[in-house]
Amino acid sequence: MNLLDPEIWAGKIFNGGWVPAGQGPLDVIEPATRKVLTVVGLASVDDANSAVREAAHAQKEWAASKPEYRAAILRRAGDLWNAHEAELSQWIIRETGAIAAKAGLEMHMAAEICFASAALPEHVIGSVLPSNNDHWSFSRRRPAGVVSVIAPFNFPLILSIRSVAPALALGNAVVLKPDPRTPVSGGFAIARIFEEAGLPQGLFHVLPGGADVGAAVTIAPEVSVVSFTGSTEAGRKVGEMASRHLKRVHLELGGKNSLIVLPGADIAKAASAAAFGCFLHQGQICMATGRVIVHESLYDEFLTALGDKASHLPVGNPATEQVALGPIIDEKQLLRMDGIVKSSVEAGATLVAGGSYDELFYRPTVLANVTEDMQAYTEEIFGPVATVFRYSTNAEAIALASDTDYGLSVGILGDVGLAMQIADAVPSGLVHINEQTVGDEPNIPFGGVGASGNGSRFGGAEANIEAFTETQWLTVRSEIAPYPF
Repeated sequence: MNLLDPEIWAGKIFNGGWVPAGQGPLDVIEPATRKVLTVVGLASVDDANSAVREAAHAQKEWAASKPEYRAAILRRAGDLWNAHEAELSQWIIRETGAIAAKAGLEMHMAAEICFASAALPEHVIGSVLPSNNDHWSFSRRRPAGVVSVIAPFNFPLILSIRSVAPALALGNAVVLKPDPRTPVSGGFAIARIFEEAGLPQGLFHVLPGGADVGAAVTIAPEVSVVSFTGSTEAGRKVGEMASRHLKRVHLELGGKNSLIVLPGADIAKAASAAAFGCFLHQGQICMATGRVIVHESLYDEFLTALGDKASHLPVGNPATEQVALGPIIDEKQLLRMDGIVKSSVEAGATLVAGGSYDELFYRPTVLANVTEDMQAYTEEIFGPVATVFRYSTNAEAIALASDTDYGLSVGILGDVGLAMQIADAVPSGLVHINEQTVGDEPNIPFGGVGASGNGSRFGGAEANIEAFTETQWLTVRSEIAPYPF
């Protein structure tokens, strides 16, 4: 039996149930074919305001429910992701342009995040505090209330469910605004899973929409916490709106991540790691390797090896072919990325491989001789583009990796002792030694520093409890206290 039937959501949103959208139908385009994949509803501001009101009403009973009840629903959700993996993976492949392995990763992570979240309702959520007064003093965590989740197109399932599942498990209601380019794998699939898992009506809402809907679910008075994943530019706007309305906001933003190849590193393995970090999902990952910084003793041989890999990686429709790279999400993103490549080459960068495209299929690209005045040096490209740099001393490698406003992920390949010294010197939320820059697990606190976000806040019990609950001080006496008034 299929879980996802397009007739369910034709022209609709999930606003406590499947209802007509305030702004009418929205075509969802398959990037590989540029044809209409399905038709959903486009939410309006009125839809958003209605959703947060209903969520606030439903949340009170949910927060008071037994921990084992909430845990059981999260476990059932995890089982359902596994049971429907084949069907749901096809939506991820076709809607996001993902290869099968990337779709499988999203499905696996969705299940594991739900299983990990199922432990949260019965996690320790308080402590006994010492006091100099004649009462018992406690600190306890209470559900925040309504959580707004705003998620992007690139890993739409993971980047939605990683906030949705723990927030629900901890007694909150959730309003999710997926990117309107990926509303099924980033939203409606989650709605159907939780419907089947038995989540009470009104606790979860899915509103594909534009910036106006994002603003509405950020500033609504019923919303206590905003969880945003996306570009740094958009994140600044969300953070500003949330702060102005005294909302807690968790921002996971962009990155200009470096992979440092130390002297003596295995060149073949290092080139493979770099290709994976630069080209996985067409480079449309916040953790993608933006700079490859190679010691001068390995530079020429490494550049040749990486260029050769880029030239031979197959690009095509992942729904019909065995390929390493699928399409870019849309023409706007492709033209922006290609513009960065072309402007850098015109300014003197060397095009080692790639730099061309057909429809939305962009060839894996390698640039050398990139200088700090070029766009490819400073900007997050968000495409399959590797920029390769030469360094002589450790200080030069550290300076290159640190010369960015971002601070999300760093990979260092080679001698572990030297790698640790460099890791200590580069500001970054994530550091991977002898691995490339892309990595995530359900139980790790994920996040960056600087323009990459405002700290670790997703993954693991402690980070999730901190993100989606409020601290309350509670005192108790055995009888009413005496007062001098």
